[in-house]
Amino acid sequence: MNYQECIEYLYEKLPMFSRTGDAALKLNLDNTWALCRYLDMPQEKFPSVHIAGTNGKGSVSHLLASVFQEAGYTTGLYTSPHLKDFRERIKVNGKMIQPEQVVHIVKRLQPIIEEIEPSFFEVTVAMAFHQFAEEEVDIAIIETGLGGRLDSTNVITPILSIITNIGLDHVSILGDTHESIAREKAGIIKPGIPVIIGSTQETTRPVFLATAQHNESSILFADQVVSSTITERLPDRITVALLGSNEEQSQVFQTPLSGAYQQENICTAVAACKQLVRDGWKLTDTAMKKGMLHVIKNTGLHGRWEVIEKNPLIVLDVAHNKEGMEKVVAQINEFSFKHVYLIMGTSADKDVDGILKLLPKSFTYGFTEAAIPRAMKKEQLLQKATAAGHTGKVFENVNKALDEFKRLAEPDDLIIVCGSIFVVGEVDRT
Repeated sequence: MNYQECIEYLYEKLPMFSRTGDAALKLNLDNTWALCRYLDMPQEKFPSVHIAGTNGKGSVSHLLASVFQEAGYTTGLYTSPHLKDFRERIKVNGKMIQPEQVVHIVKRLQPIIEEIEPSFFEVTVAMAFHQFAEEEVDIAIIETGLGGRLDSTNVITPILSIITNIGLDHVSILGDTHESIAREKAGIIKPGIPVIIGSTQETTRPVFLATAQHNESSILFADQVVSSTITERLPDRITVALLGSNEEQSQVFQTPLSGAYQQENICTAVAACKQLVRDGWKLTDTAMKKGMLHVIKNTGLHGRWEVIEKNPLIVLDVAHNKEGMEKVVAQINEFSFKHVYLIMGTSADKDVDGILKLLPKSFTYGFTEAAIPRAMKKEQLLQKATAAGHTGKVFENVNKALDEFKRLAEPDDLIIVCGSIFVVGEVDRT
């Protein structure tokens, strides 16, 4: 098989949650353990940081990886899903896994794939662990896919666990309350391993405290030990000042991740860095500042209030649930745009009605759908939006919507694409 044949084999052979939803899930770790044993337990050959959460886990993963890179460590980064290229999921020092390496690992795994019929995600996790072991990374930053307790990544024993926040997402799988979802995410907390919680929420705090106590793990709530304020906010960057409880001088971080919601993610990442420093990792203040500043260049993070054009401002954001969309709307309201054009597609399993209620009726809307079976049909989305009092029309795809809105928009308007990572991934950037 060549690379393209390998990718087609993975897509066609293996059930994939991002395309088909719940049917692709294997709600145990048996296959992942089998794959890891087949590859000689690669996850045991490098230290790792494990990151879960409803929103923000991707940004925190990239921020930490960027800091480690700036500190001189060979850094693995596993994230999901990808925007455009499968290889985005597996990176070392910001460079995607090479096509020939994908071919090598798939060929090696093919006998056990045929035997146990794992999911797409289970195989990609095993591939990442194998690649990180082969490249002898100093550290790997591992983002969970969905949940935590039964997530395929949860076969690692990390040096630090991080849970960013809890929101009502994937309720059919994780539970329909903040407490039940928190219990699933808390499944990444390991005996004796420190855990950092990004956001203190009254409904979930007791769950995390009880789980940490049961595991005899130290626990720290980042927003209780680090206070922060945004000192500069521009459409393409923010500056955040952080003050720890035992520090007289504030630390100032600038990042091109310009969504105001990144303030919370920066706090979480800095709290994690300080814990890792206490454990002996050499993450200097300079490395932290450069890591935050160069995160896009270092790790290739996209789709977080990502400005791709100006005059009018065109922004891509992968917000796809109520909590994420609330933050996007708050970000829009920080600026004085003359008019806002919002292009939206979503997955059928999301709380679409709840999301639509958050969106202003003054916006002009374009409704579309990603080219995946799991997507909500654009006509259904328009119907729901109309019932919620919004004005808009359907477009065959996101790029046709962008073309029309670019013709209509004036220089001081905003065009934003959001609602689904898959819709954002289909934006033509050329």
